[in-house]
Amino acid sequence: MANSIHDEISQAVTDNSVVLFMKGSRHQPQCGFSSRVAAVLTYLEIEYKDINVLADPEMREGIKVFSDWPTIPQLYVKGEFVGGCDIVSEMVLSGELDQLFSENGIRFNSEAANRIRDHNS
Repeated sequence: MANSIHDEISQAVTDNSVVLFMKGSRHQPQCGFSSRVAAVLTYLEIEYKDINVLADPEMREGIKVFSDWPTIPQLYVKGEFVGGCDIVSEMVLSGELDQLFSENGIRFNSEAANRIRDHNS
């Protein structure tokens, strides 16, 4: 991986509390999995940076190497890789995502998180 892409990714996850590397943008997701994670973050009222990996093939491959994770979307919280769509979905339903945000001082709508769990129980 080129140092410049590694540095760019590293800078993004360092400078932003929550970063979603996704296909498309939060306003125009280009795949269902990216759409789902962006929708969860938006519904929980999380402030996050979205990075469209489709806009830059080097970024698309670089993030996979950076995280050692083969698929996109990829969620980072406070510089740490959290996971992709399935992991984020499971964490929302189990309450682990609430805990992760709380432990890291990230504001979110806990009532919205509870509504997601109530709706899916």
